[in-house]
Amino acid sequence: MSEKKSNRDLVQAKLAKRHRSETTFRAVGLGAILIGIALVFVLFGSILYKGVPAFWQATLHLEINFDPEVIDIDPRPVQQPGQSAAEHLDNVNAWIRGLRRARFDRLVQSAIAAEIPAAGDPSETRNVYGLVNANARYELAALVEADPSIIGTTVPVALVANENVDTWLKGNIDRDLPQRMQQLSPEQQEWADALYDRGVIEMNFASSIFTNVDSRSSGATAGLLGAMVGSVMMMLIVMTVAVPVGVMAAIYLEEFAPKNRLTDLIEVNINNLAAVPSIVFGLLGAAVFINFLGLPLSAPLVGGLVLSLMTLPTVIIASRAALRAVPPSIRQAALGIGASPTQAMFHHTLPLAVPGMLTGAIIGVAQALGETAPLLLIGMNAFVASVPSTPLDQASALPVQIYLWQGNENRNFFESRTAAAILVLLGVMITLNALAILMRHRFERRW
Repeated sequence: MSEKKSNRDLVQAKLAKRHRSETTFRAVGLGAILIGIALVFVLFGSILYKGVPAFWQATLHLEINFDPEVIDIDPRPVQQPGQSAAEHLDNVNAWIRGLRRARFDRLVQSAIAAEIPAAGDPSETRNVYGLVNANARYELAALVEADPSIIGTTVPVALVANENVDTWLKGNIDRDLPQRMQQLSPEQQEWADALYDRGVIEMNFASSIFTNVDSRSSGATAGLLGAMVGSVMMMLIVMTVAVPVGVMAAIYLEEFAPKNRLTDLIEVNINNLAAVPSIVFGLLGAAVFINFLGLPLSAPLVGGLVLSLMTLPTVIIASRAALRAVPPSIRQAALGIGASPTQAMFHHTLPLAVPGMLTGAIIGVAQALGETAPLLLIGMNAFVASVPSTPLDQASALPVQIYLWQGNENRNFFESRTAAAILVLLGVMITLNALAILMRHRFERRW
């Protein structure tokens, strides 16, 4: 009896030890998950904390008097009878050049002097004009160009403030720093605070982030439009090249290719390519597409082809996994009723594998969207202040624009602008992943 009890106690002790081990393992696993979630929240929290304020920007709301004595220019040319369209265009362009030479800074100074009389001193012109962005004169000239009748009238105008004013008012620079370390002069600091207190300067939504291209002359109005269009063009090329080629390669390797050493070698190389650092694809793209084929530097076409090469292994592996997930009975049933292997594949197996293939393809495209290293090697880190109209035009991309902004010398302003660009990129990637989920569910219900 005592021997049975001893054995029972030994078994219970072992069971208790096993249960403690399982409890400890579950606790460690849960702790690891919680730590991972906490780190993700810290990461996204820091990005949101820095990036969200960048979507609101200091803007001056001024009553601008378009004084005809300052804008001393003839009326806009009208095409005369017998004058060719080219001659008329030359006259209009000359009129625009003359208009842009007008002293629009005086108009800004007069408007600010209406609020702060000390700002009207001619010796303070430089300080006053330093309150608005460097492109303000061109914005005012564009208003006159669009409607010359405003000359001689007073018009309410919203001008984006200088990036240093935005930094000062948001508290992104320590106000207790010595003046030699400040970005604004004492007068500009005083006037910026006074205008903000009076409501002349407001924090308005920074639509320029989405509607403007990058700018070196006016950081306050620098935007992501060119980079977003460049990224969209590259993603269209990736979806046009990588997805069809990857899916067809997966179908052949999984369903039709003979199992021999050659196909084994191909499969091993595909798996190895999926683990190759992305910068290697950039070197390959620079050597093949630029040096050998002579395609232009910094073009979305080259970027899209490089990213297609990088995405191909992911698409192939995901597509093959989706095909393997289809029950063999589907193929056997199709073959049993007289379908050919090709008909069984495209009429029965492929429709059931489409959701998984779409998920893998869109996740691969989303991964390509966030790549920076291969794009740097094909010249897409060049400063491009225009929106590409074709895939052969010079362009930037969202990840590269983030890289360029984080290295800008005006860290106090562009740190938050960089975080805002990261939020835009994350928004696009989350949208792509959500699209993959929706399409997967749609095809699952359909088939």
